[in-house]
Parts: sequence; structure tokens; C-alpha cells
Amino acid sequence: MERIFKDSLGKIIDPHLNKNLIDAGLVHEASLVDGGAHVSLHYPYPANSAFEETATEIKSQLRGAGLSKVEVKMTINIHPHVVQGGVERVSGVKNIIVVSSAKGGVGKSATAVNLALALAHEGARIGVLDADIYGPSLPLMLGLNKRPQGGEKGGIEPLHAYGMDVMSIGFMVDEDQPMVWRGPIATRALTQLLRETHWNDLDYLVLDMPPGTGDIQLTTAQKAPVTGAVVVTTPQEIAVSDAQKGLVMFNKVSIPVLGVVENMSMYCCPQCGHEASIFGTGGAAKLCEKYDVDFLGGLPLDPSIRIAADSGCPSVVNEPDSDISRRYRNIAARIGARVAQKARDRSLAFPKIVKGD
Repeated sequence: MERIFKDSLGKIIDPHLNKNLIDAGLVHEASLVDGGAHVSLHYPYPANSAFEETATEIKSQLRGAGLSKVEVKMTINIHPHVVQGGVERVSGVKNIIVVSSAKGGVGKSATAVNLALALAHEGARIGVLDADIYGPSLPLMLGLNKRPQGGEKGGIEPLHAYGMDVMSIGFMVDEDQPMVWRGPIATRALTQLLRETHWNDLDYLVLDMPPGTGDIQLTTAQKAPVTGAVVVTTPQEIAVSDAQKGLVMFNKVSIPVLGVVENMSMYCCPQCGHEASIFGTGGAAKLCEKYDVDFLGGLPLDPSIRIAADSGCPSVVNEPDSDISRRYRNIAARIGARVAQKARDRSLAFPKIVKGD
């Protein structure tokens, strides 16, 4: 019977790890139960959607091998992974993923928020930090207009939206008040928001970065324990050229790039269904090929994404069964899988030794 499990499960490929279930280490238990089979899968990345398809395939394979009753269960256990050297980890956060674009206007913030929501939908505990001190957008996109409260022992309690911890400098100031701060003050504010917020045992904290390659980005590289970066671009040459600068910046500061997302890849006319590549084609794919990073997926230019974000109810929540939401969830699962393939940080498994007097 072990042969049946090996042959059957060895034929099924995980769509995001690109390995069969056995080689990917996903099979925690496979046993015979009253003439049937029980299979338990442990996923190291948020994989609710992948599990549904995989469970169906497992049942089909094992029933074809003569096992009449097949039960498949899954658990998701996301571990902390290595970060750049010499940076202290953030309490309550396993992994930090920065979503960045060196150029403004490419839809990075909407992408970051929807990817965070998609990771939560796929089974992860998520937080979002608005790292754009000068132009915070999370309060509007998530429909939050409250002020955070201080914790009993100091620090800041995050706000909550759609099951996520959320923090932004935009919660601290009036909506029409500009942040007229010099770089050192802005970076100090970001560091405080990152380290003094009481994050609640998050699998991933998504940082929505401001455009550019300046003070905020350098501070993040020096003071935030970043697991990996996601670069957002649009297909046109000028955006790809700036995205390239951002990608090179991450390489220089030893932050691995998990992949590139191409936003506004195509426009589909809602009246006739005609598709048009308004901003060109293939820009992100060429960038990925040049720097040997993963192309995580493309997203359409669709007014509904903007409308949903402006209303405080982003696409993944507003239309969870739409094609756009499925695209976000697929990209989010790929990001989680890329993180899972990195080396684990096992230092947290050991207690800190404190020298006495």
C-alpha cells in the first residue's frame, strides 16, 4: 500500500512549488483507514485555493487505485525565514514582504492591499503597514478613519480591516494635512510605526512602500527585517526602466526579489470584449528574464479595481469570485510559495541567553 501512496501522490504537482506532493514535502501522513485512505498535507504557504484542487486530484488518484473512501485534510504552518544580516526581527511578525515600485502611478498601493487581502483569503495571518509617509493611502482604501489607541504597556494598537492588522501615519493626522517633514523625521516615524505597533502573531506583514529609491527605502533595508520584495510595474518602457532601478536597489541591499507583478497588462472593453494593450506588452517579462527573477502574474486595467479601492472595499473583498480576485489570489499564493522556498530562520526556536549580574 505504501507503493500506492507513493505512485499516486507522486503524480500530483503542487501548482506553486512546481514539485510533486512528496518531493515538495507536503505529505505529513498517508495511511489506510477501514479500507479507505487518510492523507494529511502540511502547507508552508497560504494555499486554500491550491488545496481544494489538490484534494480533488488526490481523491481521484487513490480511488482509481482501488481505495473507496478517501479523506484529505490540510494545515497551513508558515515559518519565519531568513532576512538581511544584522537586523533585529519585529515582535509579532514572522515575515515582512515589501511591495515596491520605483515609479508612481503604476497602481502599487491597490496591488499591495489586494495582495495582502488575497494572502489572508488563502489562509495567512496578515498585517499591512503603509510605509508611504508623505502620501498614505491605506485609510481610504480600507475605509478606516479612526485613531489608533495606545497599548496598556506602551506602543500602539493596530486598527483592523477585513481580518488584517493595519497601521498608517494617515491615522494620526487629518486627511487634508500634508506631511511636511524632512527625510530623517519621516524615516524615524516609519521605524516607530513598524516596531512600536503591537502586531498580532502575523505570518506576513505587507509594507506598501512609497515610489522611489530614497530615504524610506534605505531605512527599510537597514532597519526592517525584510524577507523579500515584490516589484510592481506596468508594461510601458518608462515604468519598466524605473522598476529596474528598484530591482537593482534591492539586490544592492541584500533583499531578495520574490518576483515582479505587471499591473495594467491589458484593457478589456466591457461593451464588446475587445482586449487592448494600452501600455504595451511584455515589459515585465523582459525585466524578469534580464534579472532572472520570477514573473508573478499580470493584472488588467479595470475601472472596478479603482472604484473598489476608492470605496474602502478592495476588489478581493468586494468581488471575491471575480477573475480579478482570482488573479490576485494566484499571485499571492505564488509569493507565499517563493517565501517558503527560502531558508528558514531557526534562531527564534532558541531562547535568548541573558547574562545576570
